[in-house]
Amino acid sequence: MKHFWLTALCAAFCMALLSPAANAQAPAPKASAKPNILHIVADDLGWKDVGFNGATDIKTPNIDRLAATGARLTSFYVQPMCTPTRAALMTGRYPFRYGLQTAVIPSVSSYGLDTTEFLMPQCLKEAGYRTAIIGKWHLGHADKKYWPRQRGFDYQYGAMIGELDYFTHDEHGVLDWFRDNEPVREEGYTTTLLGKDAAKYIENHDASSPFFMYLAFNAPHTPYQAPQEYIDRFKSIEDPTRRTYAAMVACLDDEVGRVVKALDDTGLRDNTLILFHSDNGGTHNAMFAGVMADMSKIKIPCDNGPYRDGKGSLFEGGTRVCAFANWPGRIKAQEVSGLIHAVDVFTTFAALAGAPTDKSKPLDGLNVWDAIASGTASPRSEIVYNVEPFRAAVRQGDWKLIWRTMLPSSVDLYNLAEDPSEKNNLAEAHPDKVAAFKQRLEALSKEAAKPLFLIDQFKVVQTNMKGEPVMPTEEGFGDAEHR
Repeated sequence: MKHFWLTALCAAFCMALLSPAANAQAPAPKASAKPNILHIVADDLGWKDVGFNGATDIKTPNIDRLAATGARLTSFYVQPMCTPTRAALMTGRYPFRYGLQTAVIPSVSSYGLDTTEFLMPQCLKEAGYRTAIIGKWHLGHADKKYWPRQRGFDYQYGAMIGELDYFTHDEHGVLDWFRDNEPVREEGYTTTLLGKDAAKYIENHDASSPFFMYLAFNAPHTPYQAPQEYIDRFKSIEDPTRRTYAAMVACLDDEVGRVVKALDDTGLRDNTLILFHSDNGGTHNAMFAGVMADMSKIKIPCDNGPYRDGKGSLFEGGTRVCAFANWPGRIKAQEVSGLIHAVDVFTTFAALAGAPTDKSKPLDGLNVWDAIASGTASPRSEIVYNVEPFRAAVRQGDWKLIWRTMLPSSVDLYNLAEDPSEKNNLAEAHPDKVAAFKQRLEALSKEAAKPLFLIDQFKVVQTNMKGEPVMPTEEGFGDAEHR
């Protein structure tokens, strides 16, 4: 993202020379010295479904241009599913610490991200930032105390959950489209609406203060839907689902281009850091494709390239995602291979913003700015993929262990430097490494909160056995008191 300072001041000066009336007015406010931050998150985007990672049938020129002129983050890790990743981004802490490590928050559930957690928008607001979320939240919807406007965002537009019809903006007839806590009924394709709203926000922004925009597209998550004019761009793709998926990614790319143009047009580009990544790997298993699409008759279209499996999995295909950072003059154009995790985003943004983090609970995130900006060694040497009662995984250096504890239990050990596709399980050959990794995961498990998803689903089963199913309301989520 970028901010303007010299460009804006020059423009204001030129206008003053051209307009006598302008000379009589007060001078334009001084631009903020702090960077704007534009954090763009795609939803279930395959690692190889962008041009800069090798896609040939999907065209992403706007994204590719940013990646080519910025840092291509080849070891950027997230959690294996949506809600856990978004929680990690907002808190700078692994989601196993507060019970959001398992699955996503279902539409019929009432829990959300612990309100005692200090979130990124709250942190940046205290440093003078204007904060906006445009897009998907999925960190609590049934009670307004979990909603973005109650968690530090000055402005909100988009979906509270995120799996919704792209044209009607609902899930199974329940509207999931809001602006500043109020339901919005409008026409339009969600990806386009979000891009337009983000551009409008930038165009109307008062540059005397910096902004933090969390632009969280729901594309290309299921259901696979796209405007016909986008589908028509990809007539050469034979598989109809891949064709529609490509159209969704192309529309996402166009909207990224729209937002970057707004930064250029307003003079904000050169003082804006842009971070782009997916929330998890592309879907490979129909179990994780969502609840709105019948996957029994289609071929899942996502491509995670050399990495094994996808969304929901602890293999690299579910957790290592396409990512880049771009800031003209501040980030070197290069490939950055150092380890970075979603929890590092909070800490790094806070450091750039000069925002104190003393109100946060102990952070797992590290400041990886130097690694991103200039390719120096990352301070991170360990990735905790997840810690759940039935499975866990951790990487230290080049070595990674996946431990499935449900009977029959299993252990996988990989050297990712030699085997990034995780084809050769070395557990039997390295029992000492296995023992050390297990000891580390045991220690982490003692710090873990119980998964709220499992607790909630047990309650749902009990409730349904009594014949009292929990359902969302007609106009949105939660009861009337919380709409």
